[in-house]
Amino acid sequence: MPGKQMAIDADLSAGLIDEATARSRRKELEDQNTFFGAMDGASKFVRGDAVAGLLITFINIIGGMIIGIAQKGLTFAQAANTYTLLTVGDGLVTQIPALVVSIAAGLLVTKAGVEGSADKAMFRQLSNYPQALGLSSFLMVAMAMLPGIPLIPFFLMAAATGGLAWNVYRREKAREVEAMAMPTPGAPGAAPTAPAVEEPISTALAMDDVRIELGYGLLPLINDTRSYRLTDQIKALRRQLASEQGFVMPSVRILDNMQLPANTYVVRIKEAEVGRGDVRPGRWLVLDPRGEPITLPGEETVEPTFGLPAMWVEETYREEASFRGYTVVDPATVITTHLTETVKEHMSDLLSYAETQKLLDELPKAQQKLVADMVPSQITLSGIQRVLQNLLAERVSIRDLASVLEGIAEAVGYTKNIMQITEHVRARLSRLISNMHTGPRGYIPIVALSPDWEQAFAEALVGQGDERQLAMAPSRLQDFIGRVRQTFERLAQEGEVPVLLTSPAVRPYVRSIVERFRPTTVVLSQNEIHPRAKIRTLGQI
Repeated sequence: MPGKQMAIDADLSAGLIDEATARSRRKELEDQNTFFGAMDGASKFVRGDAVAGLLITFINIIGGMIIGIAQKGLTFAQAANTYTLLTVGDGLVTQIPALVVSIAAGLLVTKAGVEGSADKAMFRQLSNYPQALGLSSFLMVAMAMLPGIPLIPFFLMAAATGGLAWNVYRREKAREVEAMAMPTPGAPGAAPTAPAVEEPISTALAMDDVRIELGYGLLPLINDTRSYRLTDQIKALRRQLASEQGFVMPSVRILDNMQLPANTYVVRIKEAEVGRGDVRPGRWLVLDPRGEPITLPGEETVEPTFGLPAMWVEETYREEASFRGYTVVDPATVITTHLTETVKEHMSDLLSYAETQKLLDELPKAQQKLVADMVPSQITLSGIQRVLQNLLAERVSIRDLASVLEGIAEAVGYTKNIMQITEHVRARLSRLISNMHTGPRGYIPIVALSPDWEQAFAEALVGQGDERQLAMAPSRLQDFIGRVRQTFERLAQEGEVPVLLTSPAVRPYVRSIVERFRPTTVVLSQNEIHPRAKIRTLGQI
């Protein structure tokens, strides 16, 4: 069944069938699944009833003969003759409920996958097959001829069934004659056929927000039963991102792409390729968290998400790799991890105008008044969207949307600049931001920007309002980039992942430079460090 479903989805994606045909095929597949499920349950029930009848018959014969010989003093022949006849009579009586159960099971199977009541479904199916009615009439005539069988009732039922079969047969023949008499399309006198309805060209403009394309060798990952399926992991990912970031990721469409190599997958955001990797179904990806070479037989590779050296090993080496302290990941998790980082990196692009409106509409009634007071008198919905996009671009959660809106309401009282509004909201979320970057040792590791560089950035700002931008000499920028890269790489070798601390006025501009060569480096201002947060200065730029 899953294979048939995948085939339907593949044909729909390739454009071989339209949506209506795909819907019809899915309905047929659902009816087949329902029919086979009902038939399996009914056959098990009838089989159990038949086995019970056989056991009862066997017990009646053996038990009766023992009682007749031991208690009644009968000979073996007399006991066998007497209790065999009694068992046959009892068996005939007990088969009446078994017959009723079998008929009920047949009706259940007949009703499976069919709309309407059971009686209408049964008569509709019988009326479509005159051969079945004719065969039933013939069998009842044959039974009426047997000795001991009541002749008149069976003949009456045979006559009624045969007459019904004849009427159905004549009706079908009449339909065939009418169909042959109707003029064919295009023939003289035939009514002009309506032109085929084409799909509107606007459907070609539809875009998938998030899409994964799989090579044909990766299709088994969708129905993998040994571990979590790719579809199940994506569902869990959407729930996780909603819990962490406060933003519901759009549905992920999974397609097969025959133009890709067999074991290659591609991640697309709004039709643009943003990630690609190779995985090996049936194998496990092994990584060494210490960065040392992996001493297991396998195929050397590079982990697609973070570019770390790794190795694909067979299933037999999985336990040994775990025992040695390696990180062992199945192929579906490799794809999901890559998708997770890719979506987090482009989450601001996925927050559309409609999604922003949906987030505001889902706020509790107590907070709807704040939205009504702000939009559109103080700020437009597009302005709120841009603020939320700025927060998501630096992976700041917007789950506490009420606090974000309160910060926007405070900021719009003195500025309309989106960048300044965002900085005010970030300061309002200082507790959340500080908690996000507090390390396992209980403090925020920071690298401070020196006063000289603070002054250099402040003097390089030109323009006013939304036109304000950074105009620093390229040589100074190269000097700054080199110092930041050198300091952070040295601390990374010591096992530290610090944040760069600046003043509020220059933080957005410093971040715009740092994200170009170190996109994962966090840049905070002093206003975003909560008063109760513990910090530790590891260096200075």
